[in-house]
Amino acid sequence: MTSRESIFDNRVEPVGFERPAYPFTPEDLTVERQEIGKDTLFVVRGGEAHIGAVSTAYFEDGAIVVETTSLPGHKEALLSEPAARRAAESLRRTVTVVMGIHYDGITAEQIAEVSAIASKRLEEALRASSAN
Repeated sequence: MTSRESIFDNRVEPVGFERPAYPFTPEDLTVERQEIGKDTLFVVRGGEAHIGAVSTAYFEDGAIVVETTSLPGHKEALLSEPAARRAAESLRRTVTVVMGIHYDGITAEQIAEVSAIASKRLEEALRASSAN
């Protein structure tokens, strides 16, 4: 199969592949939660789902430490790091946040809106967990 490098990221796609459009629709931004033993995983996605950054927050000598891996060219770490810290602080346990958000042609104002929505949805997920 012949392939070409995508102009959108580092994936190699088959010749003739047409990437779907991902217009700004922040209502599709979701936060999913999964308990993994005594730890918690949050998956945050919107638009084109992918993995852009992964942040893990844990306690060391009573302080929260956050470690992040971010893919080249991705900005999700700007949101995943504070989200992981906030969740670990709230839940008092190790938390990993996997985040992938992509909307085509997003403006600075829309980025601010995505950030606010992601924070709100994380808070909702944290409140829902404390009610269980």
